[in-house]
Amino acid sequence: MKVQNITDIEAFFKVVDECTGKVELVTGEGDRLNLKSKLSQYVSMANIFSNGEIPELEIVAHEKEDIDRLIGFMING
Repeated sequence: MKVQNITDIEAFFKVVDECTGKVELVTGEGDRLNLKSKLSQYVSMANIFSNGEIPELEIVAHEKEDIDRLIGFMING
């Protein structure tokens, strides 16, 4: 799924941490980074983060309830 315009990075990672299954960030090169890993969170955001906002990311969540949780975050903030 593509997620866009994340302005509250801390809240986004809180939602990711609440997910029960694997949540991955797909890089432009096709690599997959485990977003439940704090090190991956810092590394991925250091490369993508600009102007206090993340314009678009491709995220893969493996559990339906995690997908629903992430969609809920994107809709409700």
